[in-house]
Amino acid sequence: MSDLPQQALIIFAAFFAIMNPISNTAVFVGLTGDQDSQDQRKTAYKALVIAFFIIAAFSLFGKAIFTLFGITLPALRIVGGILVFIIGYKMLNGNSSDASDSPKAQDGGDIAVSPLAVPLLAGPGTIATAMSYSAEGGWTITVITIAMFALLCVITFFSFIFGQKIIQKMGKGGLDITTRLMGLILAVIGAHMLMEGLFGAVENFLTYYAAK
Repeated sequence: MSDLPQQALIIFAAFFAIMNPISNTAVFVGLTGDQDSQDQRKTAYKALVIAFFIIAAFSLFGKAIFTLFGITLPALRIVGGILVFIIGYKMLNGNSSDASDSPKAQDGGDIAVSPLAVPLLAGPGTIATAMSYSAEGGWTITVITIAMFALLCVITFFSFIFGQKIIQKMGKGGLDITTRLMGLILAVIGAHMLMEGLFGAVENFLTYYAAK
């Protein structure tokens, strides 16, 4: 049980790095610039609720998805690690995380659903991270994973609501530094996931052939 706070902190750090609330706040402000404060609150709330339920679903049913499609945990860690590393590398070079490369919604579309909820907040990197952590442990780790993402959603909500003030305080330079720091953390997390996946794949390979 003593490892649970540390595990919770690691999971929260991974989610925080890949969602990067500060950087995504700039995207949110840009997308909702023509909305009043009340509409911005509604958009932020809707986007985060949708993102939360998506991540919660993948956290809860990740193992079932593995079984259904014959996916192994090392395979997910390898692919998820590569994906997370690429996102982190792009952020390290000054680009936005996940899908903020194309933050334009289709004409008449609901920006709370796309691109805010999917794929900006609940993008492939976030989903892979949630599935990886929740699949490696029992219900306790799954609950912690969902709880940490819920906490991050609350933080992100207030970041969105006070987005204008945050951006004015930080300036372009501050946002750029934050993005690069989150990118570095994310690249390290991706590399760690990749190494764990490779070690797990080698272990499964040796166990399989040793049993024959």
